[in-house]
Amino acid sequence: MVTLTRAEGTWTGDLDLSRRSIALALAGGYAVAAFSADADPIHTDETGLVTETVSIKAADRAIPGYLARPAGKGRHPVVFVNSEVFGVHEWVKDVCRRLAKAGYVALAPDLFVRAGDPSKLTDIQAVLAIVKATPEAQVTSDTAASLAFLKAQPYADMKRLAVTGFCWGGGKTWLDCERFGEFKAGVAWYGPLKAGPYPRTPPLDLVKDLKAPVLGLYGGKDQGIPAADVEAMRAAIKAAGKKAEIIVYPDAQHGFLADYRPSFNAAASEDGWKKMLAFFAANGVKA
Repeated sequence: MVTLTRAEGTWTGDLDLSRRSIALALAGGYAVAAFSADADPIHTDETGLVTETVSIKAADRAIPGYLARPAGKGRHPVVFVNSEVFGVHEWVKDVCRRLAKAGYVALAPDLFVRAGDPSKLTDIQAVLAIVKATPEAQVTSDTAASLAFLKAQPYADMKRLAVTGFCWGGGKTWLDCERFGEFKAGVAWYGPLKAGPYPRTPPLDLVKDLKAPVLGLYGGKDQGIPAADVEAMRAAIKAAGKKAEIIVYPDAQHGFLADYRPSFNAAASEDGWKKMLAFFAANGVKA
């Protein structure tokens, strides 16, 4: 058995991994360290979609990215997808397909590729070592390169550009909206707000720089992101006069959207997904 612990404390939803759950995760392409053998993950088919692994020219090398988009002609609105700490595994790819089914071009670049593949690891400390070995400046540069890639595509309408992300990627979503003027809206799923092992630059410190409205979706039972952090972010948003809001689902844990994990919460997930799409549409990124 492999017991998962985290540098910042164990989150509800962490579990002892059995050989069965490891085998199932590997077979399905899901992140091993968070997979529940009892999960029944959603699988979004590719009917009506174009899906592919693309090559993105970054500053020092090419990095891969998973892209899903509607097969129809013309330009479509775009959602930039920031993965969890586990990288671009099957669940992140499925999220991209769900967004494509909703009418968006969805791109999830592999921002950890130089340091390794965290999705295959059973030890959360080894996963976090990959995250920590990925410099923040490099991630920002890779994001800019990914946006440049999208701008060159005939199917991408970059005037309708949004960003979303989960866990580590939720924190990065806040940072993207603080650093890049291209985004029209962001939806951050249970992303860290204060300083910790990641992100190195806390989104809370850069609220004054928000360039796009953000919707934060958080779990009331998230042991890694306490209510005090959420309230501090709300206060900072108000003080800075920025257009952003945070919704907390009282009964949800960290990772509540991830249907391959034991922390999955169907009710919060469904409501959060609807709110995400509505938030995009209300802020100029309507499919």
